[in-house]
Amino acid sequence: MSPATSPTGADQRRGPFRPGERVQLTDEKGRMNTVTLTPGGAFHTHKGLLAHDAVIGQPEGCVVSNDTGHRYQALRPLLSDFVLSMPRGAAVVYPKDAGQIITMADIFPGARVVEAGVGSGALSISLLRAVGDQGYLHSFERREEFAEVARGNVETIFGGAHPAWNISIGDFQDEVVKQEEPGSVDRVVLDMLAPWECLDAVATVLAPGGVWINYVATVTQLSRTAEAIRADGRFTEPNAWESMVRGWHLEGLAVRPDHRMVAHTGFLLTARRLAEGVTGISPKRRPSKTEFSDEDLQTWTPRDGDWSPETLGERVVSDRKLRRAAKDAASTVQRGAFKDRDKD
Repeated sequence: MSPATSPTGADQRRGPFRPGERVQLTDEKGRMNTVTLTPGGAFHTHKGLLAHDAVIGQPEGCVVSNDTGHRYQALRPLLSDFVLSMPRGAAVVYPKDAGQIITMADIFPGARVVEAGVGSGALSISLLRAVGDQGYLHSFERREEFAEVARGNVETIFGGAHPAWNISIGDFQDEVVKQEEPGSVDRVVLDMLAPWECLDAVATVLAPGGVWINYVATVTQLSRTAEAIRADGRFTEPNAWESMVRGWHLEGLAVRPDHRMVAHTGFLLTARRLAEGVTGISPKRRPSKTEFSDEDLQTWTPRDGDWSPETLGERVVSDRKLRRAAKDAASTVQRGAFKDRDKD
């Protein structure tokens, strides 16, 4: 397959290093630094200076030396590396959760997917890779500042705009029913504070058998979303889980779990759309308290009646930080223009 017909971004992952590319440099102690290659540029540390020109044109996986003889292993950053280091305005969906979303929501090549809560674009990148150029991803984001950061990050990883991606500004539950035909969407992915508010919108656009997956941070959000889905009757019984990743220390016979791990980041909850007019079958279970009392809602809901990041313990992102992240993301895309000039 020639580069002209390669899937979007594929040619960015192949061949020798080119100007404008991000390269991960790992020294002999395992310390990693990511730099954007610029003709005539240099990577400076207290160990000396490494000229970018010594890396440009070299094959991926090469080992290069700086002016004092210290060696570096040069590789292109993986998606997981990029996501954790890219400019961000909001917390990103960690790779471990993005992988679960792609698999458990059955995101397939050519799928029509809508998502809400774009944030910095980390999950959008994974979804675009899964649906491919012939698929469709429509992302909804309430804040233009977040959308700008996401656009910059998506264009950086794919080397330009992705043909399958469309991003809209506005509230998901209001906009999706205006812009998507009823029953036309294969998958719905929500990363937001109150997904239960989107029940009618999701039920309208999601095709029968389609998967709805939610990413929520707290037990209270998880419980309220699950009970709302059960009470609605248009979906299958919801399933919920979380994933934890623990690395291992590997050195000779000293093989043991790492002392630190990526533990709780969020909960995932899935349900599937039933055929129109069908009421779901509820599994038989022992009677338990499933209804929310006024006291429960008072405990969970802030005084103004609106769920907010502060209430759920999330860090509030300042407008200044958002502007800086958007500027950084756009700058990364601009530096990547070297690649296009190099190919011309």
